[in-house]
Amino acid sequence: MKTFSDSRSRVRRYALITAAIVLVLLAGVGVYGLLTGPTPPAARPSATTSPSVAPSASASLSPTAAKPPAVKGSRDPDVFARNLATTVFTWDTGSGLFPLDYSASILAVGDPTGMEQAGLASDVAAYLPSREQWVELRKHATRQSLTITRTYVPEAWGEAVSQAAPGQLPSGATAITIQGTRHRNGEWDGRPVSEDLPVSFTVFIACPPKAGSCHVLRLSQLNNPLT
Repeated sequence: MKTFSDSRSRVRRYALITAAIVLVLLAGVGVYGLLTGPTPPAARPSATTSPSVAPSASASLSPTAAKPPAVKGSRDPDVFARNLATTVFTWDTGSGLFPLDYSASILAVGDPTGMEQAGLASDVAAYLPSREQWVELRKHATRQSLTITRTYVPEAWGEAVSQAAPGQLPSGATAITIQGTRHRNGEWDGRPVSEDLPVSFTVFIACPPKAGSCHVLRLSQLNNPLT
């Protein structure tokens, strides 16, 4: 005869299995820090590909430096996520800045406790060209921007929240998946060239009740979002 203790053990076993599945799901999209703690920097898939816009000998190698775009704050999760995504994808090699300058703008609105900053720095680096690629792209006068077509809270995030232990996620934490088009423009032998590619990714943010604005925790791997 099955006892109440047996049933309770079986329920606990199922709950642990479900939690493990959700954890694997989150790890699969590159969200290493939120539930599992920080890990070494991941591979940089977008930085190892060849530049899509080819060089132009006429482009200046010593442009006047400017300030990188800043993330506009907001207490609305969707608005903040859109502002963040736009900033991540907006850069201009003709500005005189380098990838680390653009990274600094994202890290400035990162986790104020500092717990996710190392992971976030690794995430952002995967979205930007390496310094060596940047130097080559500057010869193209390459610049990039993003058009957002859709944002939504993925179902998988709801499952993760329901399985997370009390206090395991930051106050006001949420995930927003973004779909859009990445635009790159530059020059080839003095002629303008451009390329548009669809992109999707998930931003993990926190909007604490008493905070003046949301802040970013982590980014998923590019084109590997939560759904």
